[in-house]
Amino acid sequence: MNHPVLEAENVSRTFRLRGGLFRTGGEIRALRAVSLTVARGECVGLAGESGCGKSTFASILLGLDSPDTGEVRLDGQPIERFDRLARSRILQPVFQDPYASLNPRQRIADIVEAPLAIQGTVKKAERARQVREICDLVGLSETMITRFPYELSGGQRQRAAIARALILRPQLVICDEPTSALDVSVQAQILNLLQDLQNELKLSYLFISHDLAVIRHLCSRVAIMQAGCIVEEGPVPAIFDAPATPYTRQLLDSVLELDTHG
Repeated sequence: MNHPVLEAENVSRTFRLRGGLFRTGGEIRALRAVSLTVARGECVGLAGESGCGKSTFASILLGLDSPDTGEVRLDGQPIERFDRLARSRILQPVFQDPYASLNPRQRIADIVEAPLAIQGTVKKAERARQVREICDLVGLSETMITRFPYELSGGQRQRAAIARALILRPQLVICDEPTSALDVSVQAQILNLLQDLQNELKLSYLFISHDLAVIRHLCSRVAIMQAGCIVEEGPVPAIFDAPATPYTRQLLDSVLELDTHG
């Protein structure tokens, strides 16, 4: 059976707040019965304003947090059945701030190589060859990969973060606001790179963003999240042309056009 690469079913997460001397405890319901699937080769957008639960959902999908209820499955199997190394061969993240996600004390080549070294299944010479290959694929020259992160531009650092995510050739990449920290012209370059990589490597993406212009450019399907719930989901053209909820219409009204071809 050809399972979706990712399935989340009725995922809920509540954070409990401690009380203090002048305040009582409480709770925040970050996710409320969220269900979402990503098919093989598909790019699904997850959109919503800041604080709606997108990053909490991403943390659960990456195994960094656990849901109170519900289940996450990778390749048809519960995520709990995969140890950290096995999970990383299927699923990799690309985060918002490339500088914060790269070790400033390591050269780019060593950063990109690290996932292969941790897996422990590839010899050093072959790891070096694979690093050069994937860095060339994302547009980093051999000169660039001998540098430290602070010696690269923001766009180059994000290319390095993408190379690190792809060095294990995962099936799915979770992109959590991967262009929002970049200049608009650089955003367009990174979006086009992600699209080219998806086609060349047959990747699946879950693309998390508050920017529906970015979602429209990259994704075939989108889920709209509000206050921890998915309030609307469907093909991007259908959602953009005829949004069913006032919240989605409000998000669309606030979109600033992004020229992704500039």
